[in-house]
Amino acid sequence: MIQAPSIPQQRIMQALLGVVAAILLAACATKEAGVPSTAGNAAGIVTDSDEGNARKRARLRLELAIGYFEQGQPTVALDEIKQALVADPSFPDAYNLRGLVYMRLDDAGLAEDSFRRAIALNPRDPNTLHNYGWLLCQQNRFGDAQQQFSAALAISTYGDRAKTLMTQGVCQLRAGQRAEAERSLTQAYELDAGNPVIGYNLASLLAQREEWSRAQFYIRRINNGPSASAETLWLGIKVERKLNNREAATQLAGQLQRRFPQSREAVAYERGSFND
Repeated sequence: MIQAPSIPQQRIMQALLGVVAAILLAACATKEAGVPSTAGNAAGIVTDSDEGNARKRARLRLELAIGYFEQGQPTVALDEIKQALVADPSFPDAYNLRGLVYMRLDDAGLAEDSFRRAIALNPRDPNTLHNYGWLLCQQNRFGDAQQQFSAALAISTYGDRAKTLMTQGVCQLRAGQRAEAERSLTQAYELDAGNPVIGYNLASLLAQREEWSRAQFYIRRINNGPSASAETLWLGIKVERKLNNREAATQLAGQLQRRFPQSREAVAYERGSFND
């Protein structure tokens, strides 16, 4: 069983919340993400005439909060969210964003309370279900997290299935559920083959199982594109070495040393620490 993610996986998982939050906040800022959220129900697109004055005031505050959150000012964003909820205490999008802010502030209790409030107001919003699942995963509450991911994926109109399948797969890796993680990540890859987080985690999982040729397929696609990083290049080097592709490994090592000379991966390469 995997006791903890490898260092590259930890880095990707730390970045995952930011990536997911950006997707969610972009959706939240649109009319389609109005309340009740049209993500996951057939109520139709929310237009100006559907909203009362209280909701409009709350939405303006929420859009300000989104901007502050994206600029790395979570406490200022939280103040705008509070004012949005004063204007409209039944605004689930505000509670969803509040949950993300509290996650950024490392307050899991208040984040959970926020997500639960959002779900109580709109039980079929897949974005909130997704966020709550990721919070539970970070607390190692893997069974509860799986329930939230499954609930999000069960909503037929959900447009960001790859995002949730990816996060579910990362969570299953943390739980040591390798077979389940491979299924989730493979499904995510089928929907979004260009996502480097999905490809990296699939390659890493296959490398752990010593399925080097399959791992090579995924990691090469990343390293041949603009999303290559120190972590992906290092994994690529180790995979190519296992397949006795010395020239490919040397080329990747050159990229690693040239582009990321101060990274721990570059240091590990120089030391010959290929088992790290």
